[in-house]
Amino acid sequence: MARCGITLILFSFLGLLSGLFLLLRPEYSIELQRRFYEKINWKIEPVSMPKEVRNTRAMGAFLVIIAVVISTYVVLGFK
Repeated sequence: MARCGITLILFSFLGLLSGLFLLLRPEYSIELQRRFYEKINWKIEPVSMPKEVRNTRAMGAFLVIIAVVISTYVVLGFK
């Protein structure tokens, strides 16, 4: 496997972990974002928390799917 393939697998793994975190713990990831913005003197607040949780889960699912597709592509060597 070429160096580029290893890099893609690494980024796919990081994307998979991030996606699972967003998918399984959306409320906590939203809270982490709020805390970060408070530290840089910004206040953010979702207009609708249920919509924010739904969208965060959808983003997590998208990241998981993309990570799996990229990993499969690299491992199986499709050209």
